[in-house]
Amino acid sequence: MTHKSKILAFDTYYFDGKAKTVCLEFLNWNESENYKVHTEIIENVEDYIPGEFYRRELPCILSLLDKIDLKTVQVIIVDGFVYLDDDKKYGLGGHLYEKLNREIPIIGVAKTNFASIENNKKALVRGDSKKPLYVTAIGIDLEDAFEKVESMAGEFRIPTLLKEMDRLTKEI
Repeated sequence: MTHKSKILAFDTYYFDGKAKTVCLEFLNWNESENYKVHTEIIENVEDYIPGEFYRRELPCILSLLDKIDLKTVQVIIVDGFVYLDDDKKYGLGGHLYEKLNREIPIIGVAKTNFASIENNKKALVRGDSKKPLYVTAIGIDLEDAFEKVESMAGEFRIPTLLKEMDRLTKEI
């Protein structure tokens, strides 16, 4: 049995009809320096459809995941929501979970609140910020997911590695 040790975090940046997806791979939740970067630029991405953001981002994430050994992945973090509402309508994280045969837990970390979900998310206030991050999860207990994101390195609202990932996606 392979030890599932890797944590993956994904973000995608869109420009000129292209998408740049970055995945940070790291081993410890409180990591701030030791990480591996996977990146890929895809042409001809889908247009954004409100409420169906996953249709645009999911193919980008799956394409990059094809290059990573998933047997050692313990959890994947996505920039967005696992569920879009309290009826558990899937957002990006939920759709990714299904595509991975429900084998890898997904944690959604969103920067903006989604009004239609109340019960299946937790607001996380970090650093001196008054603006929370919104944590949702599938395949892992929400409280556990919340504590993992809370323990991530960095004294500001956005954990250090997620901030670095955001910076890397915008480096064209």
